Amino acid sequence: MKTLLQRTDPLRVFALILLGLPTLTVFGLGMLWLWQTGNLLYWVIAMAVFSALSYGLQYWQAKRDRQMLDEIVTEPNPDWPPKAEAVWQQVEKLADTCEPEDWPIEDSSWILGLGRRALDTVSHCYYPQAEKPFLELTVPHTLLIIEQASRDLRKDVTENIPFSDRLTIGDLLRLHRWKAKAEQAYNVYRAGRVLINPVNALFSEIWRHLQERSFGLARSELHRWFLRAYIRKVGYYAIDLYSGRQPVALEEASKQVAERTPISHADLSKIEQTAVVPAEPLRILVLGRTNAGKSSMINALFGKLTTAADVLPDTTQTITPFVLQREGLTQALIFDSPGCDSTRFNERQIHAAALDADLILWVSPANRPDRQTERHCLDALRVFQSTQLNRRLPPMLVVVSHIDLLRPTSAWQPPYDLSNQQDVKAISIRAAVQAVANDLAVPIEQVIPVCLKEGRIYNVNDALWAAILHHQDAALRVRLLRCLDAKKRTEDWVLLRRQLISTGRFLWNLPDKLGKRSGE
Repeated sequence: MKTLLQRTDPLRVFALILLGLPTLTVFGLGMLWLWQTGNLLYWVIAMAVFSALSYGLQYWQAKRDRQMLDEIVTEPNPDWPPKAEAVWQQVEKLADTCEPEDWPIEDSSWILGLGRRALDTVSHCYYPQAEKPFLELTVPHTLLIIEQASRDLRKDVTENIPFSDRLTIGDLLRLHRWKAKAEQAYNVYRAGRVLINPVNALFSEIWRHLQERSFGLARSELHRWFLRAYIRKVGYYAIDLYSGRQPVALEEASKQVAERTPISHADLSKIEQTAVVPAEPLRILVLGRTNAGKSSMINALFGKLTTAADVLPDTTQTITPFVLQREGLTQALIFDSPGCDSTRFNERQIHAAALDADLILWVSPANRPDRQTERHCLDALRVFQSTQLNRRLPPMLVVVSHIDLLRPTSAWQPPYDLSNQQDVKAISIRAAVQAVANDLAVPIEQVIPVCLKEGRIYNVNDALWAAILHHQDAALRVRLLRCLDAKKRTEDWVLLRRQLISTGRFLWNLPDKLGKRSGE
């Protein structure tokens, strides 16, 4: 304060006082007139009422702005694998504990500091044993995360914060630099106003306090939203990276995700209809015991009799692919497999096939109550799938076949209403469905009874097909992660080849460059 007064020209201060004195005199005379006429109390009450209404309106606007900011919060990606969902909870926890007073916006160090904390949070979940998990990131991936987070945050700031496209960083720094001096000058003005007009100064101080609370609330909420949005953006793209959804090469990122993977290309090369499946197909794996009706179910889905010999000359393969094309379904490969009680059943091979499957159909005969082998194989598959935290579990439907052989065996008059308590066949089918659901530990709504006998095809084109279409979206999400994983592996080899070529060129040209420099 002393320094400010020493630097102030007394003549300038006197000139300002002379300029403002007429206005202050009019205000003082007005207050005197109100007091003399007995209206001062009414003026005070009116001022208090209008001030309260103004404060309430500002508070409501701040609350509305807070709700608008909450609506543009970054949400987790539904296509993430299960492990990523737990990591996102840690990012949300970090964002919720971030307070504006800990990260002043005028101090540019918050950008690196807060981004580092967000990356540390994500990387620690994926590398819990590493001493410094943040260092497990490659330089290109770190730059890619910052680039994408900054791009999205720029869009949110431009669209939701007024004048953000007008004020420069220099403007903000200059405003902050002059803030302390402006507050000192204003304090001098407030002190002088108390001496000239105490009543007006009192009400002005009350109004100033209310304004600071309302506008301060809006400013604080905006600051808090900005910091938390930054954390969520960085965390979002970091999880994308660790989930295998983030290719480091931008030209790779622009390509279609669902292009053919090497394994599907190899399967399609065995089939004559390769040309009719231009993109990556859905992969449907059919499992079950021997003589359960797996091949018959595939035939029924095709709508015609299709044998392995008709499509695949080499019948020595244990897992046989077929191209499945039907209206409403993304082009698919459907795989027949040996029975889980067969000597040709290879658990490791089946698990590998299930890892590359987007939908699993498990066929279980209704007339075979001995399902211990099926349950054992299914439990082993579930244990294997539970270890694949970076993949989504493919949806599974259980198809109960041979329902025509249930008691009474001679009765067959479809369709059957399973809720009918008078129809003995319907009661038997309902009991079989419940038994299969219990024995194989699957939800009963995912169990579909069918008949696959030639001339008696029942419930395939309606209930089973409807269930497959119902789970198609979930299967497409599984396919997305599978394609991204394959693209990531391919990208690693492509980048390695480019880097080796570039290094070879550099070493080849190095003697010439050194010779030119020595000649100079």
